[in-house]
Amino acid sequence: MPELTWNHVRTAALSMPDAEETISRGNPSWRVHGKTFVWERPLRDKDLEELGLDAQPGAVLGARVDDEPTKFALVNDDPTVFFTTSHFNGYPAVLVWLDNVSHRVLGEIVADAWISVAPQRLVSAWLQEHPD
Repeated sequence: MPELTWNHVRTAALSMPDAEETISRGNPSWRVHGKTFVWERPLRDKDLEELGLDAQPGAVLGARVDDEPTKFALVNDDPTVFFTTSHFNGYPAVLVWLDNVSHRVLGEIVADAWISVAPQRLVSAWLQEHPD
């Protein structure tokens, strides 16, 4: 699987209607109508400790999800791709090892994250154009 870069994330995120790129805490993030749907999320010292890591092994993408059960379902379904830390307890977002996803899966993650925060009228119009 070819390694994905932040340019791949940027392309996928900006392909969504009304998406814009911003910088948050020095890292890129993508928003729709003022709501962040995906962002670069470097691991903090506490995250590394919880995960039993000495250093960040690769790029981490944060992605909004519908709710906590969705987050935990993703983590349980494929922990080589999806994970979480205590920082996100009670928050509908999942972390993604960018090195472990394909272009197709990245597109699905970005689209699902966008759908979770975009205005309903925008989502409805997009889903009509993308029935798959």
